[in-house]
Amino acid sequence: MSEPPIMTVKGARLRFGAKELFSNVEFYINRGSKISLVGRNGSGKSTLLKVIAGLVEPDAGEKFVQPGTVVSYMPQEPDAGNSQTLKDIILSGLPDDEKDQEYRADMLAAQLEINPEQIPGKASGGELRKAFLARALIVNPDILLLDEPTNHLDMPTIKKLEKIIGAFSGAVIVISHDRMFLKNVSDATFWLDRGVLHSCNKGFRYFEEWQEQLINQEIAEQKYLNKKIEAETEWLHKGVTARRKRNMGRLRRLQQLREERRNQIKQAGSVSMEIEESAGRSRLVIEAKHVCKNFGSRPIVKDFSIKVMRGNKIGIAGPNGAGKTTLVKLLTKRLEPDSGFVRIGKNLEEAYFDQNRISLDPKKTLWKTLCNEGDHIYVRGQYRHVVAYLKDFLFKPEQAQCPVSALSGGEKNRLTLAVALAKPSNFLVLDEPTNDLDMDTIDLLQEILAEYEGTALIVSHDRDFLDRTVTSVLYMPGNGSVTEYPGSYSDLERKLSGNTETKPAAKKEKSPNKAKPTRESAVLPKTARLSYNQQRLLDILPGKISELGKDISQIEEELGNGNLYIDDREKFERLTQNLSAKKEELDAAETQWLELQMLKDELERRS
Repeated sequence: MSEPPIMTVKGARLRFGAKELFSNVEFYINRGSKISLVGRNGSGKSTLLKVIAGLVEPDAGEKFVQPGTVVSYMPQEPDAGNSQTLKDIILSGLPDDEKDQEYRADMLAAQLEINPEQIPGKASGGELRKAFLARALIVNPDILLLDEPTNHLDMPTIKKLEKIIGAFSGAVIVISHDRMFLKNVSDATFWLDRGVLHSCNKGFRYFEEWQEQLINQEIAEQKYLNKKIEAETEWLHKGVTARRKRNMGRLRRLQQLREERRNQIKQAGSVSMEIEESAGRSRLVIEAKHVCKNFGSRPIVKDFSIKVMRGNKIGIAGPNGAGKTTLVKLLTKRLEPDSGFVRIGKNLEEAYFDQNRISLDPKKTLWKTLCNEGDHIYVRGQYRHVVAYLKDFLFKPEQAQCPVSALSGGEKNRLTLAVALAKPSNFLVLDEPTNDLDMDTIDLLQEILAEYEGTALIVSHDRDFLDRTVTSVLYMPGNGSVTEYPGSYSDLERKLSGNTETKPAAKKEKSPNKAKPTRESAVLPKTARLSYNQQRLLDILPGKISELGKDISQIEEELGNGNLYIDDREKFERLTQNLSAKKEELDAAETQWLELQMLKDELERRS
């Protein structure tokens, strides 16, 4: 007999003023479950986490917790209060009768590499977050609630957190915008969407497929019941499906740009570089030669040289304190090197995004923040109505005349990004752009970067974001060295671990009925041509893609019968599910064909 849930919530409802945040929320938490809680900024995720923690009481509903269950909560915006040291913060998580067990704080501080004597007011955002993470862990909770735990953490610490969660015997519910983190830690998913909580007993790596299936089903039900489709639902549907269709084109374009950057790096070390440079000097954005920078006796950058060309999207990665922001300041000439030189190309128009750098006037409306006069702004080569531009960033039309002060923290970050990206530029500097953004906004930023013809420097700890956007990565281990690796962050990790085999940037598990890319399709063979199995797949996949397209058209035609839902609801639901499965299978087959075709093109180019 299975163990009963340690927490059950039924019929929970919560309203803030005139806005109903969520209603009829029902779920249960099993011991050991690892749950990702996702949804847009402002959808109520953090509030729901506080309801689970017992910090907020719902207006209605029931919550049952097994006797003796300990719940621990890490907030999104930690407040150090009167704590004198980071160790005080960690110890504040202990109940009064266990305050003498300081050794537990010392163990966690050592595990998370926290300086226990650090003063909170002088600690970085990452150090504070680690202290509050330790505070949540010190009581050995049965349910651990984490709200954006990866914000301001560097990649080594994020990986350490993944291991802690994996080994943790209790249940975990985590809110995060970091896709790779959620994929690595979760085995179930809650999606809070327009006040409704949907649950899935699979981890976040299945979220996009599941989300699209739910949206398609909702729109089909509304459409065939002759109901007006909600504008927000229709927008959401278009956003999800359009994004997946564009992914193939973006993948091919990104691979081409990475290959271009790989060739540029090779040329930079060759004798012919001066000739090539003079022929295309206007393409040069930044040139740095033998740059060195020390802070006291500590080397931050040692003998670093690079040529950044127009169109490069260069990520900068490394642990906190390695000097990533210093490197950006050197490359943008905000800081002078101790030796060496940096020169910047002519006619460079820079847009700098740093959440601490752009200040929003709380009294201004969103409209006036973006467009002080008139109703149109010039964005990336075209005039856009200010309301249409705000809709791109997931704001509702009625919010255009609201003051900035009425926005949530996540919405302010979204507006800050909109302001930065509205500025005319051919050079973007993005310093931790994904912090506190929801996934829909991160998707939008990825699409903007894919279409952006200028150059970008991107400092980020978000591995998935770097995988989807950059042409190369500058890696700073913290000893002053800076090394450029062409490709994605996942490529960098494989090289650092000694595995140079080329693999897709991120694993994506498929259900059994889908076409699975074979291991062969992702690895360059030693021969100068495709293997027999690869060539056979490349030959038969177009036929399979065509057949799937016909099947989809036939199902859609059957669903086009306006009376089907009323006459035979079981058949309608079966066809709807089949349609979603066929579309997923088509997506997998198209992706596999694209990988094989790109592999064939690469082999022919090399032969």
